[in-house]
Amino acid sequence: MILHHLRRFCFGLIAVFATGPAFAQSDAPVIAAASDLQFAVTEIAEAFTALTGMDVRLSFGSTGNFARQIREGAPFEIFMAADEDFIADLHQEGLTRDAGDLYGIGRIVVMTPHGSSLTPDATLDNLSALLASGGVTRFAIANPDHAPYGMRAREALIAKGIWDDLQPFMVLGENVSQAAQFALSGNAEGGIIAYSLALAPQVAPRGTYALIPEDWHAPLRQRMALLNGAGDVAEAFYAYMNAPAAREIMERYGFDLPEAD
Repeated sequence: MILHHLRRFCFGLIAVFATGPAFAQSDAPVIAAASDLQFAVTEIAEAFTALTGMDVRLSFGSTGNFARQIREGAPFEIFMAADEDFIADLHQEGLTRDAGDLYGIGRIVVMTPHGSSLTPDATLDNLSALLASGGVTRFAIANPDHAPYGMRAREALIAKGIWDDLQPFMVLGENVSQAAQFALSGNAEGGIIAYSLALAPQVAPRGTYALIPEDWHAPLRQRMALLNGAGDVAEAFYAYMNAPAAREIMERYGFDLPEAD
């Protein structure tokens, strides 16, 4: 289905925009995107606009909060969720055109600011030791009640056996982007955040990170769907997400990619 959109919209863009009027920003569709996509999808949107002349408006936040807003009638045209289960639920409720498409599989990392007493390691041994010695004052994750990256962080900490002991020191971000801000603020020893954020040029210089084993948590299968009422520009951007240029950007930000159709 993505390939159908690509053929219909991407291959004909030059002819369309050689004769048609430019789309005004006020006409730009709003895309609800999980906050781990903050830097990757911003780059993709800029490339899409440069290629087509079409604008999209990006709104980043937690997947769970976006799902609630969509149920309440928020005027989004594309939903890019960090957990495909949210897309499945919305589709079952008749709020998306179809079951959508997997666009990437995310990872989580433990990341610490420079100068932290915590050295990040993949198996969280240093966090466990620092916690046991009383050296942890604050540790940040996204809120696991509605943010998939917070859910996966909780699963990893449970797998390590330190979730309960870490509770008094936990700082919860509204989404994983806010959790990254808390983790790297200098007021926390660190946190568990999205790999895509740790790789971003705006974030990477602020600390160091280690990838957490992917078998410590359920996979972050990230899925997108067109919402009912999505227009031509939204369809074109949806198609562009599977174009080589967009896929290269997603891969650069650490996402495992599904096979192209």
